[in-house]
Amino acid sequence: MDTKQLQLIAEQNRKRLVEVVYAAKAGHIGGDLSCLNVMTALYFHVMNGLNPKDPKAPLRDRFVLSKGHCVESLYVTLEAKGYLKPEVLDTLGQFGSILSGHPTIEVPGIEVNSGALGHGLSIGVGMAIAAKMDQQPWRTYVMMGDGEQGEGSIYEAAMAANRYHLDNLVAIIDRNHLQISGNTEDVMPIDNIHDRWTAFGWDVILMNGDSMDDIIRTFDNIDYNNGKPHLLVSDTTKGKGVSFMEGIAKWHHGVLNAEQCEAAVAEIQQRIDALKS
Repeated sequence: MDTKQLQLIAEQNRKRLVEVVYAAKAGHIGGDLSCLNVMTALYFHVMNGLNPKDPKAPLRDRFVLSKGHCVESLYVTLEAKGYLKPEVLDTLGQFGSILSGHPTIEVPGIEVNSGALGHGLSIGVGMAIAAKMDQQPWRTYVMMGDGEQGEGSIYEAAMAANRYHLDNLVAIIDRNHLQISGNTEDVMPIDNIHDRWTAFGWDVILMNGDSMDDIIRTFDNIDYNNGKPHLLVSDTTKGKGVSFMEGIAKWHHGVLNAEQCEAAVAEIQQRIDALKS
């Protein structure tokens, strides 16, 4: 699948995301939109062994959404991949739905309950160690937020990953520069993120997470045999793809009104039409 096809899937997922978050009247849409390109690339290009008919296929690659509050982006991706039926996704936000505001293993295709910030990488480290111990080829991918980097447990996991030479582990930081209380550098500065993780012994790679071309190029060039865990610092834009949301902190957990939803869908549809032409 080429990058144009992947970008089309990402835009279709983006449109679906706006619609379901609007219908649910809740969701972390800004961070959903910023990580959606990378999530699309993971599920449609990078991860191996995924089978919606057998979600627990033994040799599947694993994905952990540590920034679990952005689960809506995962839901629309799982729907596009065939794990969720549209009528199930349409129940988001309704009483009795299996789709909650954070990932749970009740949902087909979701590996772990997550969303308590700082915990996902530790889970991913455990998965990667298990694969090494069992001499299995599958890999583990963990997506974290940049505001999440203030959680100390992340760095315990980072040390362990280096200690056990987990080159089958890829962590991704969705570096959109904003969190619920404002700019990350005003809350807890992390601009030294490259040096910080390099000091922990990780293979640190900078990536433009708003560019599907750069995302694919980056993943395709990871050296999975270098004895180091890998960190992709994915530079993104909060609210990416909806012009009136981009780079604005209030859309961390903003709720669309009808006019905003219509405008956002129309904007995304224009890009979908262009990619199809």
